[in-house]
Amino acid sequence: MYVDSHCHLAFPELRERLGAILEDMRAADVGGALCICTRMEEFESVHALALAHDNLWASVGVHPDTQATAEPDVDWLCERAARPRVIAIGETGLDYYRLEGRSIADMEWQRERFRIHIRAGRRLDLPLVIHTRSASDDTLALLRTEALGDGPAPRGVFHCFTESMDVARAALDLGFHLSFSGILTFKTAAELREVARYVPLDRCLIETDSPYLAPVPHRGKTNTPAWVPHVAHLIAELKGLPRERVAEATRENFEQLFRVNIPRPA
Repeated sequence: MYVDSHCHLAFPELRERLGAILEDMRAADVGGALCICTRMEEFESVHALALAHDNLWASVGVHPDTQATAEPDVDWLCERAARPRVIAIGETGLDYYRLEGRSIADMEWQRERFRIHIRAGRRLDLPLVIHTRSASDDTLALLRTEALGDGPAPRGVFHCFTESMDVARAALDLGFHLSFSGILTFKTAAELREVARYVPLDRCLIETDSPYLAPVPHRGKTNTPAWVPHVAHLIAELKGLPRERVAEATRENFEQLFRVNIPRPA
């Protein structure tokens, strides 16, 4: 059984055909998925999906690259994270890819938003779903700084991992998991495949980030959680392991990291 550790089923292009997507997941032996929140205004619809389906869960957070949105505080995040079937804080992190004339110093608003998410995760000992793009040094530095003091250290997953081997090693040293998406199947992803080969299987997750990043052979189409097995199959090939072993390991990693049990077929 496979599990999609990161998807956006509340986005209109997926929610409008949710029934068919859930059927496709069952047919592909995808037993569960984590529905990711990207804005405060989106949380209720993401949470409703998790409440309505015993194989879906929700996160709560504000994407780092979203500006025209309300800003969360720690109390707001923690109140919603304590609700049933909310199992993660995020998607959060740093994204300097589209500076659009701004300097790194100008992105302090992003760094402060990230700190707030880290503090909420530490308060509740919930995993963080980390997004980092063109900002890995600052992402790692903030995680290290915010780990100081009493309480549990930040933990979680670097989602849709596309960074270098050095960043992978640093994230693993901090105790984080790495999640690989359909990007791993792209012809241009040779260096990323080396990273996936290196990362221990017990620290790997798989995801679609749907509706984006459909894997080969579906590249260019609207992605869905039913296609996450393609990512697992490539990881199995890279590591010289049976596909069933990668499916089992990534499912177990998901259950342990997020402290849930995925329903088994009757």
